[in-house]
Amino acid sequence: MQQAIPYKPWPPLHSAATLHPTSPPITQIDVLDMVSENPVIVVARKGCCMSHVVRRLLLTLGVNPAVYEVGDEEEAAALNRLEMIGKGAGSGDDTALKVQFPAVFIGGKLFGGLDRIMATHISGELIPVLKQAGALWL
Repeated sequence: MQQAIPYKPWPPLHSAATLHPTSPPITQIDVLDMVSENPVIVVARKGCCMSHVVRRLLLTLGVNPAVYEVGDEEEAAALNRLEMIGKGAGSGDDTALKVQFPAVFIGGKLFGGLDRIMATHISGELIPVLKQAGALWL
């Protein structure tokens, strides 16, 4: 009879301390620059299965999204920063989208989470949005 191999996570190859001892914490990285530089960026919790689903859907459509994974200790700071970006890119009303992980930014604006990506994909509206953002050329 076969036995299951116990799960043991791999240690990270690089940690923030080994990369550069005086490097700033990951929460101080300007997320606004990342959002404005990439046509499609997915901000998600580290190891989240829903971010994997979003990434795989976008890859099957021909988009190579940038993925920024947030650790547990920096989650609150990242959500606050993303909500400020989402309100800044909003349509002027106070009912801006609530940021939830995975947060998908298309064309520098908060598009939504997994539910919005799936709904627009099913309705056929996702590909024109991606083309308009410059993520697809065909």
